[in-house]
Amino acid sequence: MMLLGASPVRGWQFGRPLRRVVSRCRHARTQGGDTLNRDEKAAAIARLTERLRDKDTILATDFRGLSVKEMSALRGRLRGAEAEFSVVKNTFARRAASEAGREALLPLLDGPCGLVWAGDDAAAAAKALKEFGDGHGGRPAITGGLLDGEAIDVAAIEHLAALPAREQLLANLASGLNAPLSGLAGGLDALISGLARTLGAVAARREAEPAEG
Repeated sequence: MMLLGASPVRGWQFGRPLRRVVSRCRHARTQGGDTLNRDEKAAAIARLTERLRDKDTILATDFRGLSVKEMSALRGRLRGAEAEFSVVKNTFARRAASEAGREALLPLLDGPCGLVWAGDDAAAAAKALKEFGDGHGGRPAITGGLLDGEAIDVAAIEHLAALPAREQLLANLASGLNAPLSGLAGGLDALISGLARTLGAVAARREAEPAEG
């Protein structure tokens, strides 16, 4: 089962049958085996595939070193940013990513992998994730992700996290331009995405340049 301990969010709630599958996955991990039958595996992959298609901004992390209590705190922090954290089973996630056309995630689905499913405000999700990591010894480690369906590296995610939250930008723009919020929202989302990618690319180029002298 690919999602372990995820908190319910709109459109993605676990029912009792799925909870039983999660429990069996946990038992299988402790016993060194896998008790899911073929139909259950196919259903789990189909659910994850559907969610990967539905979400355009997904941040990947390596959560090793986090305690159960810390992971619970991380989920709470992300809920405040309208995002969700879930642990994934890499074999299922790789299959689902391929089927969903999210091949850019494949190199990130390795080791103790947790995905952050961002809501409408990608900057807020990135900020919540980075601030939590800064307060917990760099855990979970951000490894990359997708922004508006396009691959984004760690540097770009860190720049995204440094941007003001979407609501704050909307308020500032509306106040300065005296324009309706609805007319600014679409353009702002594109601006945030483009700015994050641009800043990440600039940072990557600078790191690649040989040191002078």
